Amino acid sequence: MNLDAKSTIEAGKAILGIEFGSTRIKAVLIDQENKPIAQGSHTWENQLVDGLWTYSIEAIWYGLQDCYADLRANVKEQYDIEIETLAAIGVSAMMHGYMAFNSEEEILVPFRTWRNTNTGKAAAELSELFVYNIPLRWSISHLYQAILDNEEHVKDIDFLTTLAGYVHWQITGQRVLGIGDASGMIPVDPETKNYSAEMVNKFDKLVAPKGFNWKLTDILPKVLLAGENAGFLTPEGAQKLDVSGHLKPGIPVCPPEGDAGTGMVATNAVKQRTGNVSAGTSSFSMIVLEKDLSKPYEMIDMVTTPDGSLVAMVHCNNCTSDLNAWVNLFKEYQEIMGIPVDMNEIYGKLYNHALTGSADCGGLISYNYISGEPVTGLAEGRPLFVRSANDKFNLANFMRAHLYASVGVLKIGNDILFNEEKIKVDRITGHGGLFKTKGVGQRVLAAAINSPISVMETAGEGGAWGIALLGSYLVNNDKQQTLADFLEEKVFAGDAGIEIMPTAEDVAGFNAYIKNYKAGLAIEKAAVEFKK
Repeated sequence: MNLDAKSTIEAGKAILGIEFGSTRIKAVLIDQENKPIAQGSHTWENQLVDGLWTYSIEAIWYGLQDCYADLRANVKEQYDIEIETLAAIGVSAMMHGYMAFNSEEEILVPFRTWRNTNTGKAAAELSELFVYNIPLRWSISHLYQAILDNEEHVKDIDFLTTLAGYVHWQITGQRVLGIGDASGMIPVDPETKNYSAEMVNKFDKLVAPKGFNWKLTDILPKVLLAGENAGFLTPEGAQKLDVSGHLKPGIPVCPPEGDAGTGMVATNAVKQRTGNVSAGTSSFSMIVLEKDLSKPYEMIDMVTTPDGSLVAMVHCNNCTSDLNAWVNLFKEYQEIMGIPVDMNEIYGKLYNHALTGSADCGGLISYNYISGEPVTGLAEGRPLFVRSANDKFNLANFMRAHLYASVGVLKIGNDILFNEEKIKVDRITGHGGLFKTKGVGQRVLAAAINSPISVMETAGEGGAWGIALLGSYLVNNDKQQTLADFLEEKVFAGDAGIEIMPTAEDVAGFNAYIKNYKAGLAIEKAAVEFKK
């Protein structure tokens, strides 16, 4: 038993981070050294209700309580004690989406998550009005679409927030939001560290003829930076979190954040000129900018770090799902041949063999589009493997083409940042399933974006650890350090992970591959149009 961890929990010095992911709610308890000492989780699924993706209010609270109960059980089993009080709590969740409440604190329509794409008309009109790329999933797109659709509930809105903002409000009574999550409701101004006054005014003018009795800033949460006071756990909040009644109120709670912000914290990528790439079922890159981009780009979303620096985000719907499907085909072959199956070995052998292939994959191309891909303009997906008779068709090139495809769309978005906007980065950290096989995913991504890529042992701890670190920053930042310095000195202590540099041959090969890939997009479009 870790006695230090036990005494930390007993003394009420542990910090709790909770993150609502799309398939799992996770809780992590950290000690004063910011290391995880206990965890809990709850699995959940979104529902399609009346054509929109949602999670019910009941599912949110049952999930949170079950996750916390699982954490309590983990603490009891490891240390034979109860959690009575904590040094701090942090709540994080999937960004964006739409949760609208009336003055009685009742939800007006079911929570509309980031996955919904019914907001196309609103997002396009707002992008034009603001001269700024407004994605479909942002809260302002959802609000304006509800107005365009003449939804009855809009006139009754008293508070509009995200999932993290909602849970935080219910456990502290505070209508606030961390700046990273807030920047996915409506754009924020990096100078004022608040919602863009110009865009708020334009929106209010746009909807004025409707005669609502609210203005936009009346209904949005107050924007807070990492480390600012966001309230305390109320007696009602303590009961909502811990149904067993052991947890005491009065615990400070840090500003609630979105999962993109906690991912930046967990990979030590909040400093300007750093970035991180998450590559799993879907993928996204976040590059922290020194200054604004010269113009808006439809494939780049602008958000912020939890301490308010501008971030360029490239979000891709598809990453490893098609690659995994092909690996499963080889697993089936092994089973037919009567060879025992070890999935880690299959991945390891196939991925490493891919590196022996031609740098340009011998002309082979793969489109990993299980679903649509907005960056390349496809509303739907059809996974495709394409080759011509003269291409070098062998296993190494085949696997390499699929590895390249997993980050191909990410490369197209990042090429804008690095080639057209001349953005400079000192360090990019990779995390997620693509990097599980040592060195391979890293080398492929380094070639794709022509930048050194680091992978850290701790990157797997994820967003619940990231929001716990923001809780730690709230209560342990005695030196008034910036968030970047706090992470550098108190959390990562110089651990930059293992870095892989791109090679000239790999970069040239990936560029040749992506040229073929772009030229072949017409084949993918034709496959999508062909309804089978």
